[in-house]
Amino acid sequence: MNKEMQWDSSISFIFAMIGAAVGLGNIWRFSYVLYSNGGGSFFIPYLIAIAIMGIPFLFLEYAVGFSFKDSFSNILKKINPKYEFIAWMLVTFVFIVVIYYMVILGWDLLYLFSSFNFAWGNDAGLFFTNVVGGSSNLNSITTFLIPTTLCVGLLWVVLWFIASRDVDKGIGKFSKVLIPTLFIIMGFIIIYALTLPGAGIGINTLLTPDWSKLLDVNIWLAAFAQIIFSLSMGQAIAITYASYLPKNSRLTDNVLIVVASNSLFEICTAFGVFSILGYMSHTAGTPMVELVSEGTGLIFIVFPMIFNIMGPIGRIVAPLLFLAILFAGITSALGFLEPMLNSFAVKFNMSRKRAATILSIVGGMFSLLLTTGISSYLVRIIDSFVNEFGILLLIAIQCVIFAWIYGLDYFIPVLNEHGHVKIGKLWVLVIKYILPIFLFFIWIMGIINLFGNAKFFELIVDVVIIVAVLVVSIVFTRVSQSN
Repeated sequence: MNKEMQWDSSISFIFAMIGAAVGLGNIWRFSYVLYSNGGGSFFIPYLIAIAIMGIPFLFLEYAVGFSFKDSFSNILKKINPKYEFIAWMLVTFVFIVVIYYMVILGWDLLYLFSSFNFAWGNDAGLFFTNVVGGSSNLNSITTFLIPTTLCVGLLWVVLWFIASRDVDKGIGKFSKVLIPTLFIIMGFIIIYALTLPGAGIGINTLLTPDWSKLLDVNIWLAAFAQIIFSLSMGQAIAITYASYLPKNSRLTDNVLIVVASNSLFEICTAFGVFSILGYMSHTAGTPMVELVSEGTGLIFIVFPMIFNIMGPIGRIVAPLLFLAILFAGITSALGFLEPMLNSFAVKFNMSRKRAATILSIVGGMFSLLLTTGISSYLVRIIDSFVNEFGILLLIAIQCVIFAWIYGLDYFIPVLNEHGHVKIGKLWVLVIKYILPIFLFFIWIMGIINLFGNAKFFELIVDVVIIVAVLVVSIVFTRVSQSN
């Protein structure tokens, strides 16, 4: 294997995989999903989802990448040349994730700069709308939010700098620094949050179980969806990273380390988030139900409001939080970029640095187009469509290709050779039958939710995305056939 495409040890791989898994969703999504889906009772479907989907599918992805040691597009092409088109569709969808993900990181970087003097003022919502993320007012589509534009451009330079280096010297080296630092920062924030007056109010609100919700199918779907996006399942990241592993790697052991680290991070972070929300409720007298939100509303509007009333300690916690989000986001963005970067470099027989340069320029240009006055609206539309329509469907299709067409018998010896955890018939049963059914069901529910209340402009954006993905996939597939 090309040296620039190999980890020097399993440690680099583990940190890179943790970095790809631990991202924005762990910080701003999990706590809301836990709260709104039965509180403490949600841990039952959550743990079951990890056991029958998260761990088994990551076993499969690690085995595929380690066995083939090739780009994702070439792996599917080797199984059947017709499947290369599917591979390019997936890596293109995942590349689109990088494009809008970098815009969110641009917002965070702007908040990081603003946190030193609380530039958001007394109205964090107005600051976000006017300066950072814009609104859904289509009349603002031609106006650029210059501070966000500059931050996004800067972050693409950083991403290019890391991604263009050899795998171990770039992603591996930076992950080994950023991930421990991220865990230390979040550890400090969580411990401090638990000492705040009113923290108990938040924890009780978060964990109070609603056992009746276990009979609601939507709670189970929410648990499986959380695991899919939290672990970045099926997005060719794990397959690509595993293809760089050295011989004698303990694949099953590595999966358990990554899954445990990811779950521990998001559960602990949920305690920290709700402790801080409880403090706000206790101090300002605001009901918890009015504070609890997810995504940008929680991080960029609710939290700045809380920092405003924290006093001097808020001046410390605010920069640390936005720095932690930045570190989590950069390592995840590297993971989202890698499947396209690897496939693109292998396809066109070019150096990693050149491929990273081309993709960073293309990706950066599209990211900048998302920094207009409707930035947050566009990001929300693209995020919903790419994940609920594109990636979910392609994960299910991968399951069918690897389990039913290629065959799982090839991967069992690979997984069992060095790992302490052994797999067998139960794993085959899950991958061949249980998982595809769940994935297709979640996809259908997602499609109903996605298009049920979609506005005309949102449908136009969805059509543009699917056309772009199809064109890129067709062109790249045909180029390969002519070479």
